[in-house]
Amino acid sequence: MNPIITPISGLAGLGLAFLILFSVLQNPSGDGKVQHIARQIHHGAMIFMRREFILISVFALMIGALLFFFQKEAYAKQQSLAFFLGCLASSFAGFVGMFTATKANVRTTIAARDHGQAKALTVAFCSGSVMGLTVASMGLIGLGGLFYFFQQSEHVAEIMEGFAMGASLVALFYRVGGGIFTKAADVGADLVGKLEAGIPEDDPRNPGVIADNVGDNVGDVAGMGSDIFESYCGAQIATIAIAGAITARAVEKSSFLEKLGITATTPAELADKAQILMYLPLALTTVGLLCSILGILLVKMTSSKNPASSLRYGTMGSAVLFIIASFILAHLWGLSPNIAFAVLSGAVGGIIIGLVTEYFTAGKPVRDIARAGETGVATVMITGLSVGMKSVAVPLLTLAATIFISFEFAGLYGVGLAAVGMLGTVGMTMAIDAYGPVADNAGGIAQMSGMGEETRKITDGLDAVGNTTAAIGKGFAIGAAGLAALAMITAFIQKSGVSSEFNFADDAVLRTFFVGLFIGGVIPFVNGAITMDAVGDAAYDMIQEIRRQFRETPGLLEGTAEPDSDKCIEIATRAATQRMILPALLAVGSPLVVGFGFKMLGVGAIALTGMLCGALLVCILLALFMSNAGGAWDNAKKYVEEGHCGGKNSETHKGCVVGDTVGDPFKDTSGPSMNILINVMSIVSLVIAPLL
Repeated sequence: MNPIITPISGLAGLGLAFLILFSVLQNPSGDGKVQHIARQIHHGAMIFMRREFILISVFALMIGALLFFFQKEAYAKQQSLAFFLGCLASSFAGFVGMFTATKANVRTTIAARDHGQAKALTVAFCSGSVMGLTVASMGLIGLGGLFYFFQQSEHVAEIMEGFAMGASLVALFYRVGGGIFTKAADVGADLVGKLEAGIPEDDPRNPGVIADNVGDNVGDVAGMGSDIFESYCGAQIATIAIAGAITARAVEKSSFLEKLGITATTPAELADKAQILMYLPLALTTVGLLCSILGILLVKMTSSKNPASSLRYGTMGSAVLFIIASFILAHLWGLSPNIAFAVLSGAVGGIIIGLVTEYFTAGKPVRDIARAGETGVATVMITGLSVGMKSVAVPLLTLAATIFISFEFAGLYGVGLAAVGMLGTVGMTMAIDAYGPVADNAGGIAQMSGMGEETRKITDGLDAVGNTTAAIGKGFAIGAAGLAALAMITAFIQKSGVSSEFNFADDAVLRTFFVGLFIGGVIPFVNGAITMDAVGDAAYDMIQEIRRQFRETPGLLEGTAEPDSDKCIEIATRAATQRMILPALLAVGSPLVVGFGFKMLGVGAIALTGMLCGALLVCILLALFMSNAGGAWDNAKKYVEEGHCGGKNSETHKGCVVGDTVGDPFKDTSGPSMNILINVMSIVSLVIAPLL
């Protein structure tokens, strides 16, 4: 396969995404009150994106300048260029996703009212598909283009690392900033609206409702999209870096290369054939884009069925096609099936983590939390925390098994391929995840505009499926981030030369490693505390503003006056941009401080390796615990609202609302921020490895 095929495929995928976007925009968007509400949500989303882009630009210029002037001279200019391209690619994907989602939400509502469930599902899922295909396509265009232009350079991996670092920076701002925005609005709207004023969710009288609906898109479209894009790029680049290290020592690694199906009669021929390993991750994701497109078509063909079944067919179908395609690709390239089995281990691992996440956030544990609410708020909290802790075990053991199995098949290169396997059909998995907030917004618009019970029933059904897909998406994102970070840490160890220095028999080495390990273990907790405080502080401001409007605006609670939604959007946007600077400095700065600080003692790479290992484990544990506990609390509240355990406005319901409120920053801010934290730390470490 010629490397030019990868960026060309990316351009084709992007073209298809825009065709789907055009088809979504052809659907009617309503008029009057419906159109007014939709316009407010779109306007608020664009304000957030504009503010975040300005802040990202400031950080990007500073980091890009540091790379340009202080990185190794042989590739400093090219790496800084790749860094800016990574920033632009991730920002573009986030903007397209947000634009599409905030245009499709009202069209989904109108489709549900005028045509029923099948049409509404098609509109919502097509909008998610735009985001999914854009994420996958921009990755292929950026990484494929860089590989094509710099494939003859011995520093191609280092240049491409700049792209991943740019993607990570954008993910840091969109995911963490988006999480602060959405939960400040959500917590404020719920606590004042539901508990104090006694009005329903998505009630148009609540000043925080529009900001809450904007937040759904900010967190789960731009935020999740940039999160997955970062892992998608990081996994491929780490695997390319590992392959580059193997290729550089082709003769020494001849027995390992033979295990992968690469043999030759002369050292030069062996080194030449080993180059195929560097392009293989890009070839796999190129094929993965096609499999994602087929999965999207499968969902469209089965849209008349149960929404959950239709989305499951697409997810499983694209994954199965990708696994089959990886075996075919390995055979056509004359490689060992071990390559495909490593990919298979990652793909299966991702599916298992998704299914386990679905069970803990939509199965029996959710009903257990709801029943616990019959005895008060305290038991809701205790049961939810227990569910979150239990949910960590199987995903973590699955990751451990994936690492072990993939290594058995293809060594450390196999671990990288497993990460690529988990992310290969990112176009499909991201499409399903981005579908969720569109369906959620559609329900909110139906409620706020006073549409009939039948319309609300359809949108509620789509929203319920969207909540489950969002929870599965978060579990998948955690697993993918963990494997991608592990691959990058592995590449860092090889590039920094620490593997030759690390000797367990040396007490001084062990001391330094464990000091780094403990530092790394602390960082995720500090990050979690910062982001939780940010949500709490922002929610306080939001609550005060909503209370003020209810108190000072005559006729607001009676429905005869309009709330000032723009003020609430401004509070959430300001909080998102101001309160996420500290997490950004922590993520980017900690590898620099530890790496260069311990370098003065001659052990920078060893200390940084320990820090990365400690942070990786704790980030995965906290991310799974927080995301699943928060998702379970959220769905327990919805389970009660469906009429179980006393139904709406019962004491059980009030207890579950408190649980959901606590769980909101768990699952949508602090939990997801762990993915970004470890990936940013890993890619920054990989970029500075030659300097240690």
